[in-house]
Formats: sequence, structure tokens, C-alpha cells
Amino acid sequence: MQYQSKAAIRPLVAALVFAFASAGAVQAQDAKPAADPAVANQLDPNAPEKDDKLIDKYQAVKVEDGKYFDKDGAPTYHITNDGKKFDWYAYSGYRRYHAECHVCHGPDAMGSTYAPALKDSLKRLSYEEFVGIIAGGKQDISSSGTNVMPAFGDNKNVMCYADDLYTYLKARASGAMPRVRPTDKEDKPEAAKKAEKECLGG
Repeated sequence: MQYQSKAAIRPLVAALVFAFASAGAVQAQDAKPAADPAVANQLDPNAPEKDDKLIDKYQAVKVEDGKYFDKDGAPTYHITNDGKKFDWYAYSGYRRYHAECHVCHGPDAMGSTYAPALKDSLKRLSYEEFVGIIAGGKQDISSSGTNVMPAFGDNKNVMCYADDLYTYLKARASGAMPRVRPTDKEDKPEAAKKAEKECLGG
């Protein structure tokens, strides 16, 4: 995301400190995992907070050219191999989010003092609302101040991957994807390669 002022540097530093601190916590936890899953969820910062209702709502019911869709016809994620293998679009969304969005919205869509946690926003935003906000921006005015998200409608590095971002954030919202980089993924579909080339003008 683009900086709006020098004040944006503070949240970036805080996000980096948080990321490094979390990385250390993960290594320590990996060395001695908790036996009780309930305890593990409290101690492991990567343990997903699963929302069974959202997982059911976002379940893939159709696939076309390697892209999955839920019962409402919106793009969604697809996870196999005991939660370890992700579809291409969710994986791509993870990469694109951490290239374009995490500076403001925090690592793993967890939010920051500068912008909301998108893993929570996606619990109520429809696909159309999500794409509309990305393209046109958003302004929230409250007693504590004004928060402005810039419009990215002209930014191909964001708009060409809107479905990927949406898919990844849905996986984070439901808790289906933990706070880690996916270790396994489906191959990039030919349809994704073609769409990417056409969108980027290559």
C-alpha cells in the first residue's frame, strides 16, 4: 500500500517488530509443541481461529479452470492434504497481500494501528464490496479521526490480483489458513497465466 504521510512509518516499524517477535515465538513453540489443541491455540500465534460457519459458507462447490467458487458464485479457497495444500489463487493472494497490503493492514491481515484487520473485514464484506473498495478507496470518519484507504483502480499490481487477494483473505477470515506462508500449492492454472498476461499487458 502507498504511504499517505510520514506518520505511516511508525506503523511499518511496529509491524516489522511484531513480525520478528512472532517469528521468534514460532520457533520457540515449534521446539516444544503443546499436547492439548486448546492450549496450542493459546500459545501458538500461528494456530488459526477456525470459524466453522464461515468455513461452511466459503466451501468450494464448483471449479472452473483451476479457480474455485462458493455457493454464492464468489471466488473462494480450496484446501487439501489435511489443510496443507492450497489452491493457486489463495497462495497467490498470500504473496500479493504481503507485497502490496501488509504495510498498512498488518502481517497476515491482522491489522495495525493504521488500518483494520482484513481477516475480520472479510467476515462481512461481499466480493463486490471488496473489489469496489480496492478500486475506489474508502474513507472512514469518526470522533478519533479520519482513516483513508487510497483507490487502487489504476494499480495493476493490485487490481489484476483482486480475486487472489479476496480468496486469501477469505481463508484467513474463516481460519482455514494459518498465519504462515503456505508450504504446498496447486500448480498455476493456464487460465491464471492467460488472465495475468492480458491484465498486465504483457
